[in-house]
Amino acid sequence: MIVRTTVKSIQDIMRQDVGVDGDAQRISQLCWMFFLKIIDDQDQELELTKDGYRSPLPKTFRWRNWAADPEGSTGQALLDFINNELFPALKELKPTGKPGDRRRVVRDVFEDAYNYMKSGQLIRQVVNKINEVDFNNLDERRHFGEFYEQLLNDLQSAGNAGEYYTPRAVTAFMVDRIDPHPGEVLFDPACGTGGFLTCAIRHMEKNYVKTPKQREKMQGALRAVEKKQLPHMLCVTNMLLHGIEDPSFVRHDNTLARPLISWGKDERVDIVLTNPPFGGKEEDGIENNFPTFRTKETADLFLALIVRLLKNDGRAAVVLPDGTLFGEGIKTRLKEHLMEECNLHTIVRLPNSVFKPYASIGTNLLFFEKGTPTKDIWFYEHRVPESLFDDQADPAGAFSGLYRLVGREWSRRAPADPAGVACDDRRGQGAWLQSRHQEPTCGGRRPWRPGDAAGRLGESRGRDSGLA
Repeated sequence: MIVRTTVKSIQDIMRQDVGVDGDAQRISQLCWMFFLKIIDDQDQELELTKDGYRSPLPKTFRWRNWAADPEGSTGQALLDFINNELFPALKELKPTGKPGDRRRVVRDVFEDAYNYMKSGQLIRQVVNKINEVDFNNLDERRHFGEFYEQLLNDLQSAGNAGEYYTPRAVTAFMVDRIDPHPGEVLFDPACGTGGFLTCAIRHMEKNYVKTPKQREKMQGALRAVEKKQLPHMLCVTNMLLHGIEDPSFVRHDNTLARPLISWGKDERVDIVLTNPPFGGKEEDGIENNFPTFRTKETADLFLALIVRLLKNDGRAAVVLPDGTLFGEGIKTRLKEHLMEECNLHTIVRLPNSVFKPYASIGTNLLFFEKGTPTKDIWFYEHRVPESLFDDQADPAGAFSGLYRLVGREWSRRAPADPAGVACDDRRGQGAWLQSRHQEPTCGGRRPWRPGDAAGRLGESRGRDSGLA
């Protein structure tokens, strides 16, 4: 595939540059350069198809005017232009404040971006390679989109940058179960590189988007926030690759920086799909925004925020660690609040290996709807054959089977008995559990009741025979 060959050639050129150190910097460098090419290709198409459309970039800094000529500026002159003119200008772009203004998108992307390359000659070689991809060619854009997703997957081996990527099989399953429709306000408060957003877009395009108006309705209802610069830039570029003309809904901010009570009714959403950061703590003072659930643990704060942000009948699918589900103290109070405000109808426990190599702690998918308290909880543990726990294996790939396994059993659940329990699967594929305090049984239909669920979720794992 020409796109894959082109990107591999670019990476090989970058490895020769003394300024680029490691995969994370290489991907960051690739991203801002591809971003400028993608947005310029889009601009040229929009200038032809939309009356009165103008590029958000000043003429001098449009890709076509400084990068498109293969015999154009190179060496120190090109390096000086990028460092002393291009970057300062894009960082200081002033938005017009009008709907659909792409200036804000460009400014936010370049706010904390950095040119790592030190050789103007190598930059020219990279630029000429990027010019081989035409992002207005739907076939080339699709191929590049697939390869771009592989680049995001590669972040798993780029140190701490891996925290930005949720395996595709996980996001696809969660989106499929939530089933978003065009016009439903969909929010990811910790969007990373945009995996849930792209999966939701693909899901709606495949099932519901048939007209330009429906597509406009879908795009207008997307919301996202990302705190860190690199994943924010990757997410915005991801949105452009998926045909989103105005990705300004992806804000570069910290969702937790606002007091919980300041989120008003007009900011409520229909759907939350997210994998919030866990295993870390927020900066001093953030916990004061959550007086009822005063803690620095990021995952707990996000769960409290999600419960508040959902409209009545709003639905959510969230990845959360064991600590949030089975901890005590504030965590118990938070779980009680969740089950009083929402119907926590399903928990899917993932293998510890799904987020390797950058995390090996136990994680769970929580599915809930706001407006009615929890009555029964349907619990599924996804087990992986021992051979797949090898560090050389692809544990996330083993999760792909969950799409079929859980989806099939989910569909079989009778509406009046959402917590029905299926037989224990002795082949190691999975076990349906009605309670963490009971061994899996065959044919049992004793639901896990919320009256003791909060307490049981708070008890230590060492006393839980169901998941031993």
